[in-house]
Amino acid sequence: MYRVWNFVAEYSLLLILGAITALIWANIDADSYHHFVEFVIWDHAPIGHLHDGHRTLTLHYLVNDLLMALFFAIAAKEVWEAVILKNGSLRGKKAATPLFATAGGMFGPIAVYLCMAMLMGSDTYNAVANGWAIPTATDIAFSYLVGRLVFGAGHPAVRFLLLLAIADDAAGLIILAIFYPSGDLAPEWLLLSFGVAIAVYVLFNWFPRFLDKGKQHRPNTTRLRKSLGGLPYVLAGCISWYGFMRSGLHPALGLLPIVPTIPHADRAFGLFSEAEKYLHDLLNVMEHALKHPVEIVLFFFGLLNAGVEFGAIGDATWLVLAGLIIGKPVGILLFGWIAAKPLGLGLPQGMRIIDLVVIGCVAAIGFTVSLFVASVAFDAGPIQDAAKMGALFSFFAAVISIIVGKLTKVEKQEL
Repeated sequence: MYRVWNFVAEYSLLLILGAITALIWANIDADSYHHFVEFVIWDHAPIGHLHDGHRTLTLHYLVNDLLMALFFAIAAKEVWEAVILKNGSLRGKKAATPLFATAGGMFGPIAVYLCMAMLMGSDTYNAVANGWAIPTATDIAFSYLVGRLVFGAGHPAVRFLLLLAIADDAAGLIILAIFYPSGDLAPEWLLLSFGVAIAVYVLFNWFPRFLDKGKQHRPNTTRLRKSLGGLPYVLAGCISWYGFMRSGLHPALGLLPIVPTIPHADRAFGLFSEAEKYLHDLLNVMEHALKHPVEIVLFFFGLLNAGVEFGAIGDATWLVLAGLIIGKPVGILLFGWIAAKPLGLGLPQGMRIIDLVVIGCVAAIGFTVSLFVASVAFDAGPIQDAAKMGALFSFFAAVISIIVGKLTKVEKQEL
């Protein structure tokens, strides 16, 4: 888990640039910004938003619903490796306490968000209740970077934080799929997605390995890899995405059934590891091929989603912020303590219970996924803009983390 600066530079700087550009543009000329966001690329298209009985492909749909599928595929790849590989970070007892803490880091924000919304009155509650999942998100890259600044690269709390963030992403994908469908549900279309996933796995992964059983040089697998590369999985991904779109589930999740079917190495060095680039299994090769396209996608995601007028600050802003900045630390502390003490699962050596509070503050940086959830939880308008502002303001959790780290006398440990 080294070279975190490289990872942040590769995956996040363009995202930040896009978000800052959007904020400036929307506050200078809101009409031209929103016209740009909803620019129609193709009316009466085979894919896109349903509008007056036909589909319309807009720039916003292209980025949020189609191209962001590449981003979620990379997130799913990291989660898949953490769960399935023998040395995966989410396997065994070492992951038990972080997983409990992850649950607290989701239930805490939900409870704070909904309880505060109820205290604001029934009208406010009815207007904002669907945004309950926005403050459950944790931005892996930024949280990991801030965690290193607070704890030092060698502190066990940094690895604990990374495990929590990966598990949080996994739970977030499940929440998006179940609670935020993009339209009327037609689950029979999922048969297409999962059917093509099974087919591509059997034909291009399992069967060649079955033929090569006992053959050290794996001639069939090698021949197939050289001749077709990742093409079967790309085509399967397109079909799976289409199935998700027609099913009513959010199409940005459409590549998830395909990721586990791609041949992968029997080990992983971690999300921020420089050593990952030396793995030449097809899954890692395809991930690295997506690196630069995803950088550009994240720039446009920030540009098309972060354009909020400062006058849009409202109830949803404070609810999202409270869910993140209050709910995350409290939930992670409570559930982490239950796992470590009453359940006897313990904490990594060198970590204190009070460190869970600091981890909770760091994990309160929602940003990327919070912005995404806000864009699907609410229709375009004042409430969505207010919720997005809360996601953007979650960057202040970095400052809070540093302050809380000082107050709790965190001793930085460098590698």
